[in-house]
Amino acid sequence: MDAIVRARAGKKARYIPQWAINALKRLIHQDFINAYLRQGLEGVPFCKGVLDYLGVEVTVEGRENLPADGRWYTFVSNHPLGAIDGVTLGWVLGEQYDGHIKYLVNDLLMNLKGLAPLCVPINKIGSQSRNLPAMVESAFAGENHVIMFPAGLCSRRQDDGSIRDIPWNKSFIVKSRQHERDIVPVHFIGENSSRFYRVARWCKRLHLPNFAMALLPDEMYRSRGKHYVVRIGRPIPCETFDQSRTPQQWGQWVQERVYEI
Repeated sequence: MDAIVRARAGKKARYIPQWAINALKRLIHQDFINAYLRQGLEGVPFCKGVLDYLGVEVTVEGRENLPADGRWYTFVSNHPLGAIDGVTLGWVLGEQYDGHIKYLVNDLLMNLKGLAPLCVPINKIGSQSRNLPAMVESAFAGENHVIMFPAGLCSRRQDDGSIRDIPWNKSFIVKSRQHERDIVPVHFIGENSSRFYRVARWCKRLHLPNFAMALLPDEMYRSRGKHYVVRIGRPIPCETFDQSRTPQQWGQWVQERVYEI
């Protein structure tokens, strides 16, 4: 954590008190995470190992909908948990397709060396932002299935009490259509703690940074021994996404299909 803070904060890191960094270490359960990272697993075994380490059980429904025709697909899912949902899809799809998968993820996850080989890091700010279009293009043009969480961040509690993603970004529609990739909708069933949603809501109300993100390792820790369900829907042909709607409208249409699975 000390190294990550120095790398992210740059020269400003010296103004961050050590007690704050130590508190962050406890919040993210640094020792618990490092004990797993020292096992040295990488790629798909890393994803499966996380579930085993946490004692998480997963039921996968709709495996028959996973394409087996040798083409490359875009898998899109809601994002209720922020950690377990990601590694679960990495295990399910990576095992199915012999490791030929790539996530489009927040670049912070590149600090997890075991997961990094499966990732295309996304950082919309800073120097990397200039290379973002090329990196996304390479992921969709490459010989791997692409896994995306088009909301870009974890689901939030809505006014009616339901847990849902914010409106999805249109990029998965644009790129899938461009590269003639059919889209496979995935619905991950699960939710974080009430504390997480309260923090996220207050950050939004007060126009603060997304401090809820710092709680995600703790949310993962709290998932120990839990059971989750993944539902895989039928592939949606890329020809579906014609000019009758805008890419943004098609993105919302796919998002609704996910929640109907």
